[in-house]
Amino acid sequence: MKDHRHEAEFPFSPLAAEQRYAGFWMRFWAYIVDLIVVFSLTGLIVKPFTMIDSFREATLWFWSVSGLLGGVIFFAYFLFMTKWRGQTLGKMIFGLRVIRKDGERLSWSDTLIREVVGRFIHRLLFLFFLYAVVAFTPRKQGLHDMFADTLVIHE
Repeated sequence: MKDHRHEAEFPFSPLAAEQRYAGFWMRFWAYIVDLIVVFSLTGLIVKPFTMIDSFREATLWFWSVSGLLGGVIFFAYFLFMTKWRGQTLGKMIFGLRVIRKDGERLSWSDTLIREVVGRFIHRLLFLFFLYAVVAFTPRKQGLHDMFADTLVIHE
């Protein structure tokens, strides 16, 4: 007889037989939705500053600050949404969730490694194509998932 206590405690445990890993295309479209959200938030926050005449005179300074602010919004969105909800708005729409391999709740270190360190490495080294690794691994993991021991599953 199978012991179901573990599955009841951790409903997203990789031990559950019906677990389905999210593939490249589902994750890709969820990411596109997330980019729309992030760019919209950034625009709403940065746009009011463009209306101030003194900001127009300091164009280089403005674009440096807006770029920095955009980066902070980008990483903060993915970090906090993934930590608190286990999913971003894009993942919610497509019914996806980030979990730890062992089924435990995501810790801050898991989330920081996955969402900040992993994404920063992809962007710093211009290695966006490494996201394609998701299509070729058995558990559909990207490098950032491997670094953090996380999985993306269908709810």
